[in-house]
Amino acid sequence: MIRGEARELVMKLIFQMEAQNDYSPRIKDKFYKEYAEGESQKEYMNGLLNSIIENRDIIDSAIDKYSTNWDISRMAKVDLAITRLAVAEIMILEDIPDSVAINEAVNIAKKYSTEESSKFINGILGKIEKEKNAN
Repeated sequence: MIRGEARELVMKLIFQMEAQNDYSPRIKDKFYKEYAEGESQKEYMNGLLNSIIENRDIIDSAIDKYSTNWDISRMAKVDLAITRLAVAEIMILEDIPDSVAINEAVNIAKKYSTEESSKFINGILGKIEKEKNAN
């Protein structure tokens, strides 16, 4: 499996965790057993997932800051999962170029959400990237 497909799996897992309000290792283990057994990208997936879970408050704060006139609690769960994934790649994981994280998030949004969502997510991520690079 390629990294883009691994991102999609992590997005689906984050979506599931958010929907169930359960970020426990039990959910991850069950999901991995069903969808990612023997996955070649498991190390990347674990790093990304752990970055999202451990830094969710920081990630959500950044999303909330730039989701103009749209409270994070009102975002569609799929859009929130996609945005969290990309923000983790931009802010926390240093081996992923920001442009790749943004492009992948937009593509995932086009596949799993709406055209408006992909534009909304792109706008948030662009502002987060700009702030990161200004510092």
